[in-house]
Amino acid sequence: MNYKFWQRKKDAPKKKKTKTREWVDAIVFAVVAATIIRVFFIEAYTIPSGSMERSLLIGDFLFVSKVNYGARIPMTPVAFPFAHHTLPLTTSTKAYWDGVQWKYHRLPGLSKIKRNDVVVFNFPEGDTVAVENQAESYYALERSMGRQQVRSIFTIIDRPVDKRENFIKRCIGIPGDVISMSNGIANVNGKNEPLKNTGMMPYRIEFKTMDFNYAALDEFNLNLGGAPAVAANTYILDASPEIAEKLKTFDFVKTVTLSPDPAGAVPGGVFPNDPNRVWNRDNFGPIKIPSKGWTVKIDSNTMPLYYRAIRTYEGNKVEQKAGVWYINDKVATTYTFKMDYYWMMGDNRHNSADSRYWGFVPEDHIVGKALFVWMSWDSTASLLHKIRWSRLFMGIH
Repeated sequence: MNYKFWQRKKDAPKKKKTKTREWVDAIVFAVVAATIIRVFFIEAYTIPSGSMERSLLIGDFLFVSKVNYGARIPMTPVAFPFAHHTLPLTTSTKAYWDGVQWKYHRLPGLSKIKRNDVVVFNFPEGDTVAVENQAESYYALERSMGRQQVRSIFTIIDRPVDKRENFIKRCIGIPGDVISMSNGIANVNGKNEPLKNTGMMPYRIEFKTMDFNYAALDEFNLNLGGAPAVAANTYILDASPEIAEKLKTFDFVKTVTLSPDPAGAVPGGVFPNDPNRVWNRDNFGPIKIPSKGWTVKIDSNTMPLYYRAIRTYEGNKVEQKAGVWYINDKVATTYTFKMDYYWMMGDNRHNSADSRYWGFVPEDHIVGKALFVWMSWDSTASLLHKIRWSRLFMGIH
């Protein structure tokens, strides 16, 4: 027997890699490295809608930090690289295999989520999706059409937490906060929180005369021609507080006043969809945001607010029998939350699907913190002006 067999391997000439093998190795290394960076450090994100205007614009490309709040360990680890929930060029083919699901864990972060942070998170109501109408919440469809009709018309699929649609909003309330809104002004813990100068709300603008150069309004992107008059020389247009103050200085403008929905006017679809709460997007609350370890009393007043968090987000069996609430088959008069929750709202208040419509965002849905815009592309502009140069490498506040 040759007891020095290892020497023969050591001295044997190395095989030279083929070009194909070199390319395969390089591609595999690049995919693994990029995936690690994307999952644990930083990820690119695109603004698809105007819900955060004017803070963030459609066509903004930004980087989202996973480090600030702590990277979330993948909950659905088997997935197609660089795809979120659907394979490219398809509408419903899964880009992941949900046969393996890991429990929620998060690495230590640099800080906790603070009020007014701009946060990327998974859409809480995205657990169930109508494939042919993914722009609208499945639960909103169910409320308007009925469960049976929705399921007879659309293809319904389920998605795990980390494969739900990505949303970006501003964090208005953190765990333990009491939030409300009156006449379009948010209130947190008894203190009014005026909209940021970049945020948009409808304003009632009355002009002294309509005989002026409309080009004076171009810098504010106010579409006067596309808005119907609500009274003589009077229009309701979306503007920021900063724009509203500038408009007041024009000699052809008579008055500029905030124009929220009046209290009691219920357009429908506002969280928690409780007939005993006459709320709308500009007037609601107060609502206490759950925090880990907080115990809430279970009754007919609190359950409309916290039912989905207790059942869906925290994975309990919840049912009511003869007016008595049961959690995991035991009579329940209180419940202690296992996770922190957040209240997210868009800066473009009347054009944002946010917590006012679907409630709390659980901590296991948090993706990361928006850092800065690295590219901004205006698809409606002329060829030479498509890049918004002033927004490149702009910090997000």
